Amino acid sequence: MSIELIADPSGVMSFDPDSSLLDCKFAVPAAPPFMVARPALLDRVTEGVQGPVTLVTGLAGSGKTQLLASWVNSRAVDWPVAWITLEQGDEQTSTFWTYVMEGLRRAGVDVPPVPGGAVSRAVLGRLATMLDEQPTPIVLVLDGASQLPGRDWAIGLEFLLSHVNRLRVVLTGRWDPPLPLYRYRLSGQLRELRTADLAFTAAEARRLMELHGVDLGEPELATLLEHTEGWAAGIRLCACALQGRADAKRLVNTISGNESTIAEYFVGEVLRLQPPEVRRFLLETSVLDTFTPELAAVVTTRPDAYRMLTTLTRENAFIQPVGEGSDVYRYHRLFAELLRAQLAWTEPEEVAVLHGRAAVWLAEQGRLLEAVDHAVQGGDWGTAAAMVVEDYAVGRLVIEGSSGRLGAIFARLPEHLELPEVVMIRAAMAYGDGRREEAAERLAYAGKLLSVRGSACGDGLTLTGFLVQILLLAEGPEAERVTELVAVAEAFLAVAPTERLARHPELRLLLRTAEGMALSNAGAVDAAADVLSDAAAGLLPGCESLRINSLSRLALLEAYRGRLSRAETVARQALELAGEYGFERKQRLGAAEVALAWVALERYDIEAADRHIRAAQPLCGTGADGLAVLSYAIVRARRLQTRGELRGAINALRAADESDVAASAPVWLVREVALGRARMLISGGHLDEAEKTLDRYPEPCPPDVAVVRAALAMARGEAGQAHDVARTVADAAGVPVPVALDAWLLLAMLAANGEDTSGAREALRRALRVAAGESYRRPVHQVWSQLRRLLRDDDRLAVQYGALGAGLAPGTPAVVGEPVVVEALSKRELDVLKGMAAMLPTEEIAATLYVSVNTVKTHVRSILRKLSAARRNEAVRRARALNLI
Repeated sequence: MSIELIADPSGVMSFDPDSSLLDCKFAVPAAPPFMVARPALLDRVTEGVQGPVTLVTGLAGSGKTQLLASWVNSRAVDWPVAWITLEQGDEQTSTFWTYVMEGLRRAGVDVPPVPGGAVSRAVLGRLATMLDEQPTPIVLVLDGASQLPGRDWAIGLEFLLSHVNRLRVVLTGRWDPPLPLYRYRLSGQLRELRTADLAFTAAEARRLMELHGVDLGEPELATLLEHTEGWAAGIRLCACALQGRADAKRLVNTISGNESTIAEYFVGEVLRLQPPEVRRFLLETSVLDTFTPELAAVVTTRPDAYRMLTTLTRENAFIQPVGEGSDVYRYHRLFAELLRAQLAWTEPEEVAVLHGRAAVWLAEQGRLLEAVDHAVQGGDWGTAAAMVVEDYAVGRLVIEGSSGRLGAIFARLPEHLELPEVVMIRAAMAYGDGRREEAAERLAYAGKLLSVRGSACGDGLTLTGFLVQILLLAEGPEAERVTELVAVAEAFLAVAPTERLARHPELRLLLRTAEGMALSNAGAVDAAADVLSDAAAGLLPGCESLRINSLSRLALLEAYRGRLSRAETVARQALELAGEYGFERKQRLGAAEVALAWVALERYDIEAADRHIRAAQPLCGTGADGLAVLSYAIVRARRLQTRGELRGAINALRAADESDVAASAPVWLVREVALGRARMLISGGHLDEAEKTLDRYPEPCPPDVAVVRAALAMARGEAGQAHDVARTVADAAGVPVPVALDAWLLLAMLAANGEDTSGAREALRRALRVAAGESYRRPVHQVWSQLRRLLRDDDRLAVQYGALGAGLAPGTPAVVGEPVVVEALSKRELDVLKGMAAMLPTEEIAATLYVSVNTVKTHVRSILRKLSAARRNEAVRRARALNLI
């Protein structure tokens, strides 16, 4: 390997042995009284000097010199150490080698004579030979060497390293020296400690604070570390500021880069060393949190921004890339705070200009959040709002409200601004936060501003107005207008800029969800289920709340339509998704819990129904919407009815029917409340009141209303009319399962009352066939006492009825292998088990056996334990498998 030495015109490097030398340059700095032991880093230096080159670079004040001085004083290796402190001016070859030769001589190396005071290749060759003749390696610490300008000194040092085996060079500085580090790195001969390695740990920061008499708790210490980023000098200066202060813990949060001692350090160690154009560049880019060279060039109007950033980064001027090999930069937090404070103090009007440039460029790049943030920091709220509106990004505010990143920015909106875009942003945020009335008021006010001021209404503002209006109408009394408006909005989106729609796919999902809600509210149940299914299938990141909302509503729709398995699956998906993404159990989850309670109750799984009713109760109370309130009232009333509390059930439905939120509830749900109340009034003998309730629905009435009218006619002794209506509904195509089941059960009762046994059995058989598909059991139980005698003489009906309760509920695992009874069942437990198999409610089993309800419950718990079952239906299945029943 050939190394050329850059020398004087004579071809040699001058060495003046008679030059006056400063002894302090050879002295190892003494440890300060606040020195913190850093054994892990000392070990890394010890490991590093096993190879030829160790490099320690970092920010000013990161503890480089103190670390190496501590290592030398620790005597980690029993080798001679030559310490030389270098500074600007020592880069002259004669000066540099004068100090190196003298340092090695003081370390015990027999330095070769230099004829004529010049260091030539021959002199360095003799020095290399003498170093290799030493009994142990020699450590040469060049503190501050990497900051020396020029390359001559480095070329000579590289020559020496390439010809000596016993020399260990340790270099420190703020940036890399002009040595071929890549070569040492590839050959495994280089050990490096960088800024990140020198950063203080929590334990080290705590120790430094203790040395200054500052007592901080864990939260305050974490805040300090985050703010200083582990910078040793920063922590030390903070300790000085906090020393002797009784309120040190509180003051930790107030310390910034503009604090006097920290500011003095930055000015003295960083800014003072930079030329005016670099200082100007630092000040102007300080308004940026993270930035690329392109953004820095736009903000500073300097085309050489990339070169300046590269230089500043190389010099460790408190600026660094964000990540390895990244083209994105950021300032050290304290340094950025100082720069911003200085800029705001000296040129306050320039701050808004710089933020404005950044906002415009970022918006053009599609980086909306950053653009809006800069516009707001520049005080231009109108531009910030217009950016969101014209980028079609208002959907994010609708979905997230003030809890999202955009919402957090606009939460500080001044109240006095009366621009249409600003007011529209407020409307979208209000809707997202659940304040529907405020959203409607803001939307109307934005329309007035547009009409009064004659402001131009851009595409974004038009779309935003459509979207907010559609969402408000979807949950209001004019839901039927939504389909028409959605079609207009879709046509608008069809010609919108593709790149904007690509950035905001949530717009179409919002429109689809609103359409589903509107169809549901208007009573188009089947169409609503189809649209909500489509919306729920969307897997867009950040739109999980929309999907949960669609799934919850869809679960109730499916339960209402009698598709119990589908309802249960969808409801569980909503709850699992909410848990997966950490959503709180808010009102929109109340519908999912109610749907699960609805399903369990229709299957007569009382234990599960009670569990879900308890879970839904706090989610369907004050502040809940009409969907949650009314659906909860329906399920609760049905549960009260199964317990024999008919009056409580009727009152629950009456309260829901008369509540303020009923006006915003879906039409089908309001009707189900009314019909449920009418059925219970008929059961209780309040026929006139039931008729008043049914009078809301004039002829021709839908099938569900017709069946209840038929029940009323039967209660009044009008069997013929009741039969004709019920039969018409039962024979009709496309009638929902619950309605068809009620119709067939009513026909069975009419036939039984008329002593038409064969007709009653046929109707009951048809009813059980309808119920079997989804394991519908509650409606059958309600009429069981009137139809029980039909089963005594018909084995086929008995088997069919028994099978109704024997099917596996969706999601229930099948029993693997032969079930084993750990303990035999008593005779009374077998009697209770038979009642369970007949799907009798607890109250009826108790009445049949002439025991209390609590006694039956005790027997049921014992049966479940002995059969190793979790639920009643599982116990019945295992009992049948064991031929116990």
